[in-house]
Amino acid sequence: QVQLVESGGGLVQAGGSLRLSCAASGSIFSFNAMAWYRQAPGKQRELVAAISRGGSENYADSVKGRFTISRDNAKNTVYLQMNSLKPEDTAVYYCNAGYYSSSYYPRNYWGQGTQVTVSS
Repeated sequence: QVQLVESGGGLVQAGGSLRLSCAASGSIFSFNAMAWYRQAPGKQRELVAAISRGGSENYADSVKGRFTISRDNAKNTVYLQMNSLKPEDTAVYYCNAGYYSSSYYPRNYWGQGTQVTVSS
C-alpha cells in the first residue's frame, strides 16, 4: 500500500502563490511517477501536472507557465508551486502516485485532498 499526505492549501488572492506538498510512504516501488489532480465543484477531476522519477514533466494547458511540479526522490515528496493564481484554479487538489510512460497513468493511490481557494 501507498500512503500520500498533502499539505499547503489555503486561501489566496488572485495573482498570489501557493505551494503544495505531498509525501509518499509505504510501497514506494509500486509507482514511478507522481501527479497532482484537481476537482472543482460540479466538475470532473482533472490532471494538473505529473512528474516521473527521472524528472519528465507534463502539464495541463490551463496551468502551463504558471505552475511547476518538482520532486525530491530522497524524501519521496512531490511539490506543486502555483503562481499567478486565478479564481478558476479554485478546487480541491489531490496527489496521486502512478506510472509515467510518455503520458501519466494514475494508480488508485490518492491523498486526502487539500482545498485551494483563489479570491478575485
